[in-house]
Amino acid sequence: MAEVILMPRLSDTMTEGVIAAWHKKVGDPVKKGDLLAEIETDKATMELESYKDGILLHVGADKGGKLQVNDLLAIIGQAGEDISAHVNGGGAAAAAPQAAPAAEAAPAAQPAAQQPATAALDLSKMEEVVLMPRLSDTMTEGVIAAWHKKVGDDVKKGDLLAEIETDKATMELESYKNGKVLFLGADKGQKIAVNDLLCVIGEEGKVDVQAIVAASKGEATAAPAASAPAASQAAAPAATATQQAATAPAASLNGDGRIKASPLAKKIAADKGIDLAQVPGTGDGGRITRNDIENFKPQAAPAAAPQAAAEAPKAAPVPVVAGEEGYQDINLSQMRKVIAKRLGESKFSAPHFYLTMEINMDKAMEARPAMNEVSAAKISFNDMVVKAAAMALRKHPAVNSSWMGDYIRQYNHVHVGVAVAIEDGLIVPVVRFADQKPLSAIAAETKELAGKAKAKKLQPNEFSGNTFTISNLGMMDIEEFTAIINPPDSAILAVGRIKEVVVRKGDGFGVTNVMKVTLSADHRSVDGAVGAAFLQTLKRFLENPVTMLV
Repeated sequence: MAEVILMPRLSDTMTEGVIAAWHKKVGDPVKKGDLLAEIETDKATMELESYKDGILLHVGADKGGKLQVNDLLAIIGQAGEDISAHVNGGGAAAAAPQAAPAAEAAPAAQPAAQQPATAALDLSKMEEVVLMPRLSDTMTEGVIAAWHKKVGDDVKKGDLLAEIETDKATMELESYKNGKVLFLGADKGQKIAVNDLLCVIGEEGKVDVQAIVAASKGEATAAPAASAPAASQAAAPAATATQQAATAPAASLNGDGRIKASPLAKKIAADKGIDLAQVPGTGDGGRITRNDIENFKPQAAPAAAPQAAAEAPKAAPVPVVAGEEGYQDINLSQMRKVIAKRLGESKFSAPHFYLTMEINMDKAMEARPAMNEVSAAKISFNDMVVKAAAMALRKHPAVNSSWMGDYIRQYNHVHVGVAVAIEDGLIVPVVRFADQKPLSAIAAETKELAGKAKAKKLQPNEFSGNTFTISNLGMMDIEEFTAIINPPDSAILAVGRIKEVVVRKGDGFGVTNVMKVTLSADHRSVDGAVGAAFLQTLKRFLENPVTMLV
């Protein structure tokens, strides 16, 4: 069956996208994960990967053409498949004529056949329908971190509607229009696939919500009478759950009886298995904050200590360990899932090779204090590595590349990703045009991006588009390590700590400061000699930092 791909919403302010380039043409075979197109948004040009295997049957616009968010972008299916219903905006309209013969053959089903065929609704064209946007370049589904509006609430254009947890960050989703919230597609904590129904906003009484929901599920609106008992049975457990929730201890409740807590506090509490009702809030109006969760200590269960147990040491001087085996299953976050998927694909599909080099950092250590005397932002050794690597990439463009399957793409720009460890895993903010920026600008930008990453406030254009990546564990006393290449890069540089070593100097011995770096490279696009030459250039820049300022 043909798969319709709609124009994704690749930034928080995007309303339309421009086709910067198609990497497949109509008739080409496409595999899941293949680069399909480059989309220019209001903030950046981002790559769009295919969601499935098949043949590219249709494109919604040529190179340079504009498409609104949720307009038809492409159709992927099997060769010779009829896609006229999708191209004409009919969706599954082709299935409607088939219902008539079935109704004639089965008179008992005639009342249901007379109902409107909601499956023919094209939700992407309906102004009242809000679909799950694709908020990162690798996102396939989103988790509802928090709703800021509930059914029945009035919404204005620009109002904060929800917080969506993607594979890389938790992002805020604003309303596109004015109206009333008529339907929510999922509760907090539930997942919705990209382009599935997120919510319905419109004028009450003028929108057929039931038809929209049924169309999103590929069902008809006519509900058989037999479903009524099932619905009533389902309502009973729900009512019981509501009564149980009402009996829970009320802490930090707002006017409608819900616990007041920040989205991050709720997420941490869920991960740690902490009942929010037991946590006292110290925020405004008793709101529970992240610190409240992290500082919360559950009341210890009363210890049963019989007198006989107290006398046990006297009778048996050998201590008896009453251990209990156990384990804890930790649910995967969206970020952790994507890290596992992408790095697994990188490690087992790209033939890695590794080159390690030792760099003398004496002059870098001498130059850094002098640089910081005139720099507005404090320059770190990692900032110096970023600058040196960017300038070395300019001299060795073969390392600044991506393996594209049947060709190698060498980039004319140098965008250096800097790996940042956060609570849920790892994210790579990108310093764009790093080779052209002074050290003070790189220092200020990396500090700002790292802060945004840890607060989960990065925008898609701030963590995408890297052409090379640096991972530094030197601040954690790691001397050397190897890193897995961060797709779509062809190489990643692992940086260890600076340590003092005794070396021969003249007729005697002295202490010098050295740092080990290891380049992991994809042998499909980078040869060993090319990687070694890159490291030699990097070494020259770091061992004589003044050359980076010329």
